Amino acid sequence: KGLTSHDCVNRVRRLFKTRKVGHTGTLDPEVEGVLAICIGRATKIVPFLTAAKKTYIAECQLGIATETEDAYGKVIETKDVVQPPTEDEINRVLSLFKGEITQIPPMYSAVKVKGKRLYEYARANEPVERPSRQVTIYHIEQLPSDGQDPTVFRMKVVCSQGTYIRTLCVDIGKKLGYPAHMSDLKRIEAGSFTEADTVTFEEIEKAVEFGEQQNLLYPMIRGLQH
Repeated sequence: KGLTSHDCVNRVRRLFKTRKVGHTGTLDPEVEGVLAICIGRATKIVPFLTAAKKTYIAECQLGIATETEDAYGKVIETKDVVQPPTEDEINRVLSLFKGEITQIPPMYSAVKVKGKRLYEYARANEPVERPSRQVTIYHIEQLPSDGQDPTVFRMKVVCSQGTYIRTLCVDIGKKLGYPAHMSDLKRIEAGSFTEADTVTFEEIEKAVEFGEQQNLLYPMIRGLQH
């Protein structure tokens, strides 16, 4: 958390002393999880990894909508959740989002319209028509809750490239009859890479100290198993 995907690329460039580095699917700065980074000749396979399925654990908060659709934006709508939806009601709504769905990207996103990114329009308070896009939800399921807050539920989502989980939370909230936002998100898989395959920047830096950073790299074929 706290780094953009581009920040991660810059750190890897510095640590591996090479300019030829590319990431394979943007993660917002507030989101943590699996980000496959390609180095050297492996940058040739970036498009294949970018297009691969991604798996997330998301948390959806009912009763509050924000301008950024996540927990960091200004609150724009609230509604008391007097009678929180039951597990069955949530499962019924989640089932409506399986398969190919249409999404309208959030205003605070990097999607380009007429040469400008949507977040630039949002910051300048300029109205603009957002293009809808087709994405695929391969799998979506509710996860057990900790029971502390009945207005919050967790879900696991396997989706295609270009899916906005923030927008998914907002749209699910609408179907449940409430304003909503994504209160937390973690990417647990990207293509054939899982959390178990990952290293932290601390681990990379430690390896660099001992000149062992090359041992952390996977062969290119490992990024194409999907």
